[in-house]
Amino acid sequence: MKKVLIAALLACFMAAGYGCATKAQQGATVGGLAGATIGALTFKDKLLGAAVGAGVGTLIGYIVGNEWDKHDEAQVQQTLETGRSDQAHTWTNPDTGASYSATPSPPYVSEEKVYRDVYIKDEKDGDTIMAKAWRDDKGVWHLKQ
Repeated sequence: MKKVLIAALLACFMAAGYGCATKAQQGATVGGLAGATIGALTFKDKLLGAAVGAGVGTLIGYIVGNEWDKHDEAQVQQTLETGRSDQAHTWTNPDTGASYSATPSPPYVSEEKVYRDVYIKDEKDGDTIMAKAWRDDKGVWHLKQ
């Protein structure tokens, strides 16, 4: 049982230390750590409680984070596909209340793929990232930083 707890906590710390690429991964990390803490504090067997809490917390955190990702990703996809160049598209995530804007650049062709740069801004704190996106043959845009 001790090995399970150590493996779960190590996985959470590794994910947090290497930077999570998605909200689902961030949710899983935070959920796992919170679950382990709550489980250790509420179970008589602290080790078992931490292991169970980490597992349940990781699963719940991943599910919640994944739903946030789907909504925001759909908004960025729509912006890249139909958005006018240099015009911001704003939205508010109904689950989190967070507001974002995405501003696409004009499309260009490189290596036989259509690309667009996009600036994504967190309206609350003003943080902005620039990502490159390429469009596949099915019309799906893929972000890469």
